[in-house]
Amino acid sequence: MVEVDLSQLPFTLLDDEGRDHIRRGIDLAYFDRDEIILETGQVGEFVFLIHKGEVAEIDATLPSTTSRIGHYTPGDIFGAISILNGKSRYRFKAEQECFCYLLPKALFQQLCHRYPAFNDFFRQSLTHKARLLTEKRAGGGVAMAGFMLAKVSECMREPLLVAASTDIASAVKQLNDSHADSLLVDTQGTLGMVTKTDLLNGLVLGSCDVTSPLNEIARFNLVTVEPGQYLFEVLVLMTRYQVARVVVMENSVLTGVVELTDVLSYFSSRSFVVSLQVEQATSLAALAAASQRTPELVKALMAQGVKLRFAMDLLAALNGRIISKAWEFIVDERYREHSCMMVMGSEGRGEQVLKTDQDNGLILADDVQWPDLSADMKRLTSSLVQLGYPTCPGNIMVSNAEWVGTVSQWKASIAKWARERDGDSLMKLAIMLDAHAVAGNPGLLESVREELFARCSNDELLLSYFARTALRFSTPLTLFGSLKKPQHGIDIKKGGIFPIVHGVRTMALERRINATSTLDRLDALASDGRLDRRFAEDLGEALSLFAELRLKQQLDALEAVSDQRTLHGAQEASRANRVVVQSLSSLERDLLRQALHIVKDFKQRLSHRYHLEYS
Repeated sequence: MVEVDLSQLPFTLLDDEGRDHIRRGIDLAYFDRDEIILETGQVGEFVFLIHKGEVAEIDATLPSTTSRIGHYTPGDIFGAISILNGKSRYRFKAEQECFCYLLPKALFQQLCHRYPAFNDFFRQSLTHKARLLTEKRAGGGVAMAGFMLAKVSECMREPLLVAASTDIASAVKQLNDSHADSLLVDTQGTLGMVTKTDLLNGLVLGSCDVTSPLNEIARFNLVTVEPGQYLFEVLVLMTRYQVARVVVMENSVLTGVVELTDVLSYFSSRSFVVSLQVEQATSLAALAAASQRTPELVKALMAQGVKLRFAMDLLAALNGRIISKAWEFIVDERYREHSCMMVMGSEGRGEQVLKTDQDNGLILADDVQWPDLSADMKRLTSSLVQLGYPTCPGNIMVSNAEWVGTVSQWKASIAKWARERDGDSLMKLAIMLDAHAVAGNPGLLESVREELFARCSNDELLLSYFARTALRFSTPLTLFGSLKKPQHGIDIKKGGIFPIVHGVRTMALERRINATSTLDRLDALASDGRLDRRFAEDLGEALSLFAELRLKQQLDALEAVSDQRTLHGAQEASRANRVVVQSLSSLERDLLRQALHIVKDFKQRLSHRYHLEYS
């Protein structure tokens, strides 16, 4: 029996018996430098697992300077596709002396037949392979159950529905008899809701008495979900819309109600739930205490294998609430409907899991009079620093008068930036395109965004200038298509994240897409027919992979802080963006290489669409 390490994917998709079959059935072969291991068109007889050495994958139909399309190192697998397809599409050549384990065709086919997940691994796209990696990190997906597999149907209450004509006295009696906190009110087929607090306010603060009908105090702006949705999504919705209850509908039929207390109770033994602490905070100090717990929430989410998109949604909603509450502590209520605080950059796109530098601005109604505006905004910036959001090195903050203005002033600035088209102007347009309202009146931002679309979406020359930035940084692949491996690591932000984010942002600007999240923009571009659905999914999965690798670096940096071993400032940020390829597993390297090739393809498409090859 040959001793071989089978602790990595795809061999972890087999049981102990399957792995024993491999150990008994494989052999070890030696290949000399420059020896052809598998030739183009050759019938595949083995799956090769590299023990030592390096192997090049060559497309013989391409010129010699570009024919090397793949690079395999110890722990990598090749040759499986040649068996599944009947023959090899490419040539595989030893680049140095190599030892490879040989898994015979018959045994490989037997394993594929017996273990469907093992078979699927060799046929799946980047999306599916990335999902395997996520499940592997979560211990095979078992730990995901608490967050990802819990459904609304597991946590909802029976709905209590009454007619709109029901009086307050009868409603109070029914609530007491049912030990419930809310009632649903049917007003000619439209659902409303009343809570004990609504009833109390109606009697004490309003003009109601015990005989008043419920439709006088019911609220009809309800948030609805479906029984099959993940409970995790409900927590995101509750945080985003600042509600404590959602109504469950199935095929337009009322099914139940989910209360915030039930959701938090369900999750309390499964993670650190910060949302409740944020909502209960009545002072800046209490809010800061809750805000400081977000890193441990991130660690819990990652440890449980929660898909990054869900984690980003929750953290974006949570950060939005933290900033919104800080706003409420600082800004007098009389100014709130006449102003809009927006966050920008990765926070605006909802793609920043850990806290980052402040990127925010303020839009004012044209007729607002706010004598203490400057002092209030400086206090707000200082408060956000206390909450863990460092000041922006570029001074893009509400404390800077340049990022505060009326609707008319913002529209004039956009017209100026669109006209000038220089580097600084294009950067500011990009920043505004990602802006997301977190406090105040969001309609003010929508008015400014419409001006941005009107000025820029049909301007082919501006779009060309705008798109060019996506090609600014090189993709960290060698001339032969393998991963670069500098000792200090590759910059995953410049080489992977930024080209996708900015390229998709450009296309969203052209198509007047209101979504600010890159993943939501990709969904919209695919629905619009601007991007092939499969390619859009692969771009989204590549972005998620890059973001997850970067997040791992950031979490390691947080650990270093606690150990007092951290770097500082720009040096620390640079390190967090760098991924050392040599430290990745075989599957991670394979995924990273595929993802970077997708980025390379996307940049070529951008170059063709916006005529960047001539610029």
